[in-house]
Amino acid sequence: MNASPMSRISLLTGSILLALAVTIGAFGAHGLKSLVTPQMMEIFETGVRYHFYHGFALLILGLYSHQFPTHKIHLPFYAFSVGTLLFSFNCYVYVLTHLKPLAMMMPIGGFLFILGWSSFAWRILKSGETKATL
Repeated sequence: MNASPMSRISLLTGSILLALAVTIGAFGAHGLKSLVTPQMMEIFETGVRYHFYHGFALLILGLYSHQFPTHKIHLPFYAFSVGTLLFSFNCYVYVLTHLKPLAMMMPIGGFLFILGWSSFAWRILKSGETKATL
């Protein structure tokens, strides 16, 4: 079975975000730790952690979409993708710049994560299919 376009996009986006998470996490651990306060480092590490979680979430969505190509995953895909940009990337830029407006955008990213997981759960419940064979 060929992967649906949405499945491929989700798998590709997740893979790219995970590669970026490793790169940014390494930068934080090796290049940033001695330059920022422990509190700022904690914010940075929170951004990296949620970046990883939602990169993996996009991989899960891609695999789900591959298994169930007729099930729409657009809402959780965009919620996870934009949520990562608004939450994790704002954490990174905030730590580097200390610009308060960026910190105020992080809750919107967090809301999008909740929306993504909730809409994915709704998609699964609505599908009525309880048994998948991978």
